[in-house]
Amino acid sequence: MNNSSTEQTALISTNQVRNLIYSVRSQQVMLDSDLAMLYQVKTKRLNEAVKRNASRFPERFCFQLSKDEYEVLRSQFATSKQEEERDSRGGRRYFPYVFTEQGIAMLSTVLKSETAINVSIRIMDSFVEMRRYMASTSLIHQRLDNIELRQISYQKETDERFEKVFDYIAAHEESEQRIFFDGQIYDAFSLVAGIIRKAGLSIIVIDNYVDIDTLNLLAKKKEDVDVTIYTQKQTSLSKTDVANFNKQYPKLTLRYTKVFHDRFLIIDNQHGYHIGASIKDAGKKCFGINLIQDVEIIHSILRKLKS
Repeated sequence: MNNSSTEQTALISTNQVRNLIYSVRSQQVMLDSDLAMLYQVKTKRLNEAVKRNASRFPERFCFQLSKDEYEVLRSQFATSKQEEERDSRGGRRYFPYVFTEQGIAMLSTVLKSETAINVSIRIMDSFVEMRRYMASTSLIHQRLDNIELRQISYQKETDERFEKVFDYIAAHEESEQRIFFDGQIYDAFSLVAGIIRKAGLSIIVIDNYVDIDTLNLLAKKKEDVDVTIYTQKQTSLSKTDVANFNKQYPKLTLRYTKVFHDRFLIIDNQHGYHIGASIKDAGKKCFGINLIQDVEIIHSILRKLKS
């Protein structure tokens, strides 16, 4: 081998070769034009040598790219200039051939040059390193996937534990009494809205002074929760107000009573609250909300409403 061939082969790095390896049909392959460049021959001569020895190059060693495969491969080329150089080698007028690792090993035997032999050895080393890299990367991804799965499982278990804790807190967070001073409008509104959102079946409001602000609070309820308001006939709520509310938040029923002076809020016929001011005035003046602990008192209020 002459000095120029030796120097050229020495300049071929593993990284350079690895950048010329592509994945086609789930195989690692190299383009005929890239191999011709490395072997220091024209692409045309390389392919002619393959055709003369066609029996040595079955499809698992060498195959021609389809139009779609070539377009996909072109998109992987580093620059358009590099692409033009590939097409200019040997005057390309056809879709290129690609060679698998076995095909590249066979090329060195048909080209019959010292350069081809030495370059093929360097290429084989690159394929080996590529397989090692892919195997190592696959193992890392597998380990990361396992770690991620364990984290997801742990997170799910943790979330379920916290959910149970939060549910318990939500069910037991109410104090027997809450006092709101004038100006605590948002705090009072949030507490009443939170109580309303707890209802799963029904809400009963007993309040002699209800208006649109009362409906704004009741709009925080869940879907399909029925609301019944017991108030005086002199209420400022009109049939139109009720009808408009029911168009968006069904179902609200307005009834009249004179037997109650205080205000009560009853949720699902089981949980009752005594409210010191009209719901519409929550936070505007000092008032208190008391949780009714005795279920029998709640039942007594319900019986009184029916009577």
